[in-house]
Amino acid sequence: MPNEVSPTARALRTLEILQARPGTTADQLAEKLGVTERAARRYVGILREAGIQVESARGPHGGYRLRRGTRLPPVVFTQTEALNLVMAVLDGQAGDESVGAALGKVIQALPENVGRQAAALRDHASAAPDRNLARPEPATTSALVSAVAARHRVVITYRSQADNQWEAEVDPWAVVTRHGRWYLLCHSHRANGIRTYRIDRVRAVRQTTHEFVPPDDLDPVAALEQNLGSGWEFPTRVVFDAPLAKVEPWIRPPMGRLRAAEQGCVLTGSTSNPAMYAQEWLTTVPFPFRVEGGEELRAAVAEVAARFAAALEEDSRRG
Repeated sequence: MPNEVSPTARALRTLEILQARPGTTADQLAEKLGVTERAARRYVGILREAGIQVESARGPHGGYRLRRGTRLPPVVFTQTEALNLVMAVLDGQAGDESVGAALGKVIQALPENVGRQAAALRDHASAAPDRNLARPEPATTSALVSAVAARHRVVITYRSQADNQWEAEVDPWAVVTRHGRWYLLCHSHRANGIRTYRIDRVRAVRQTTHEFVPPDDLDPVAALEQNLGSGWEFPTRVVFDAPLAKVEPWIRPPMGRLRAAEQGCVLTGSTSNPAMYAQEWLTTVPFPFRVEGGEELRAAVAEVAARFAAALEEDSRRG
């Protein structure tokens, strides 16, 4: 899936290009932004709507330029607006250095109290590609990022997809954007192990005075990938009758760890929602499988199979 950059981020990049190269044409702007000419004109329109005077002229010496003597309006964001901007850029930045540089300039222009939070969010959130957006509350994300930066333990209130709610005292190691989700990678004192929590399901955050030290060799993205499918209420073990190389592209990291076996491969993990695991994940894998572990998952798969069988029976009666 191609990486996407938010309209706000591209508008900022458009402003930077026009400041550096007056007379940039629509096709040149489109090439630099990696979009169509129509989209490039739309970003120019966003700048004009923001009160920035962008002139355009036709001919060999035409193109877009800022009106001579134009003074850019001051950047005035509320804390929520600033954090939303940073989160939008992090969602779609995916390593784009030019967008990152433009974001840095915006953060420097923010008032100190707002800029400090925005900078912490940028510096302590690790990004990785693959997107299917589910944006958490900026205030919740900011509270967690502040705890990551301060290395202070937090107590979170969490609601799972199965609508179960609990409190957990955790050492927040990192905030990571992955698969279109914002995750908290942490050590849970409740579970005495590494856990990954979706931040859009965190209902409350309370920072404590207890300090912690994260692992020296921590790679937040790699650690998240390794632990996405572990630590939930219901264990899972699924055996596929196909080689690992063929099955692997169909397995999402939250489903667990996939390993080669003597015949086929084995997927082990855990879930808080067996019904979703069966209906939305396993049904998309186009290879024979059997559920060897997890009574809850076995029951969920049996229910899906019964519904499919009933649909075929109904069709045969009509025939």
